[in-house]
Amino acid sequence: MKLDVTIVGGGMITHDQILPSVYHLHRLGAVGQIHVCALNSAPLRALAEQKRFEQAFPGQTFQAYPDLATDADKMHPELFKDVVGGMSPHQLVIVAVPDQFHYAVIKFALQHDQHVLTVKPLVLEYVQAAEIEQLARDRGLFVGVEYHKRFDRRSLEARASYRQGKFGQFRCGEGKLVEPWYYRHSNFQNWFTTENTDPFTYIGCHYVDLVYFITGLRPVEVSQQGVVGRFPNGNEGYMWSGARVVFENGGILNVLTGLGYPDMGGGSNDQGMCLFCEGDDCGGLIKHNDQFRGVSHSYVDAAPGMKAFCYVNPDYMRLVPWEGVGLKPVGYGYDSIEANVMSARRIEEAAQGVGETKALAKRQVMLREIDEKGIIATPANSYINELVMEAGRMSITADGARVGIEYGKSPKVKPL
Repeated sequence: MKLDVTIVGGGMITHDQILPSVYHLHRLGAVGQIHVCALNSAPLRALAEQKRFEQAFPGQTFQAYPDLATDADKMHPELFKDVVGGMSPHQLVIVAVPDQFHYAVIKFALQHDQHVLTVKPLVLEYVQAAEIEQLARDRGLFVGVEYHKRFDRRSLEARASYRQGKFGQFRCGEGKLVEPWYYRHSNFQNWFTTENTDPFTYIGCHYVDLVYFITGLRPVEVSQQGVVGRFPNGNEGYMWSGARVVFENGGILNVLTGLGYPDMGGGSNDQGMCLFCEGDDCGGLIKHNDQFRGVSHSYVDAAPGMKAFCYVNPDYMRLVPWEGVGLKPVGYGYDSIEANVMSARRIEEAAQGVGETKALAKRQVMLREIDEKGIIATPANSYINELVMEAGRMSITADGARVGIEYGKSPKVKPL
């Protein structure tokens, strides 16, 4: 069977990862109709006119909401409700909007009986994550969180080896993800403001999630300080962040994040993770240098403003030649989208033709299996991220105050 897909949000992540992945899944027969809904027509027009997509996916397109001919200055903040509300039940909504809007879009999709895949983080508060988990479980709906670094083969290898005891116990480490300076001149300046988010929430969550994914250790304390700056339009935002996350075994992860990697630097960003571990009178180490994978290119025909020399990461998301028509997306960015879409599809296939009551029971059994396997991030198995994000926001707005995380029947965060 095919799942119709509505992507809510037409920005960078839709362009770089989501839409090309969905196009390929359409080509493979897993996806049916493709709709993309955005706040206005400008980003949709850019997606529709992308020459690389014409080369990679000849003949493929999407239905745009609002229509491409609509005035680019006219905003449609509620249009996604019409689009999602008009879908047949048990299709898929992909949420790719700024962090602070995730909750409203996800909840609306679930209330209209749609499976959901959202970019990370799921939401910014634990109580919202718990509400989404309950709503999805009651209705037999899949909710996946697109933590694509989980699908990086080096992360999967580290998870398997750590849980076999090959590294000992995580004790101290660092994660770093600094995005390019040009983000400050993008649409970020309209939403990446101090009252809404910060670099740790937006991208630092990747490395907190990875430590949990690899080790199984839960965070118990967060402290974070930010450096405030101004975007070109005058809005204030946290341009840099330094966070400290303590895990339940006493291990410490320091996380450096920001919007400031030089635009003409060799990489597209600066990112990586290093975890030091302890065994019996010996040390262990997990080190991932994520922005540079041993590939350097220097081009003779670099366009004006582009880098002639650059470090290339072929493992995240690339469109490459293959044995079929056009180009094929490869990398852990595609693998993550595929795993989530195919999970929703398998759930629907299993529920076909058995009656409404049995269908719900089958869906709920499969959802529990996905939760327990723990590879795909779901509200039930990755809720530590929402606790960390909530604690991080509480800390950064209180000048780096320590915030604790309590687990149990009703997990919560509180100042220490």
